[in-house]
Amino acid sequence: MVDTNAKFDDPTGAERTDEFDSVRGIIADGVVGAAGGLVGITMMTVVLVIGESFGAFNRDSFALLTQMLGLETVVPPVTFGFVVFLLVGMFPWPLLFASLKGYLPGKTDPVHGIFFGTALWTGYVFAFYDGYAGLSFLLYLVVTLIAHWMYGIGVGLVFDYLSSRPDTLV
Repeated sequence: MVDTNAKFDDPTGAERTDEFDSVRGIIADGVVGAAGGLVGITMMTVVLVIGESFGAFNRDSFALLTQMLGLETVVPPVTFGFVVFLLVGMFPWPLLFASLKGYLPGKTDPVHGIFFGTALWTGYVFAFYDGYAGLSFLLYLVVTLIAHWMYGIGVGLVFDYLSSRPDTLV
């Protein structure tokens, strides 16, 4: 028989019960992650759209995701690429954030999110590079870095806000 009041330590120093194994707790945490990812991607998209107006980003680069899946002749490439981008930002990245946030610098989830966003940016900046040069390359670097910081802050804010709820364990 499992003792549901058993305590254990986690890397953040907080005490939690073993309720994290319950399906309800896992689903609740998944919803928190998805909500955080949606807020983060929304904040990130606003920055990218602003950057596009300066020539520092091109939304056509989302078509790369569709091309990698070989679906560019089946679905609208940019739209489908953005949907894939959105889904990745809502599910695997928040899960990774939840797993790593106790090891990231800072004392709050939004600050952890800035460091997490910076780490994600290092891959994004190469994957979505679209031949920028000179000033537009510098703007691309700055805009995409700020966009990733906004993503991390957004995820962190939602985790911070929703983690205080009694049914969640993030």
